[in-house]
Amino acid sequence: MAQKFKKKPVIIEAVQWTGQNQFEVLNFCKTCYFTSHGVVKDLYIDTLEGDMFANVGDYIIKGVAGEFYACKPDIFAMTYENV
Repeated sequence: MAQKFKKKPVIIEAVQWTGQNQFEVLNFCKTCYFTSHGVVKDLYIDTLEGDMFANVGDYIIKGVAGEFYACKPDIFAMTYENV
């Protein structure tokens, strides 16, 4: 039988990828890198599960163990609030 669990209240750090703030993202996320197709820049995050693509609008989150990953804006809004 499945059990129910509640997320522990943990404060995280995050930056939203706007498509224009690559220097802010690179300064924040030590495992992020960009590929370029002309003026379009694709953002990737090197994670434990492999490279993760981040869309414009996604939040780049620094997890509790110092890991980085992307989160869709709607999920971020349901899960986190500003402190």
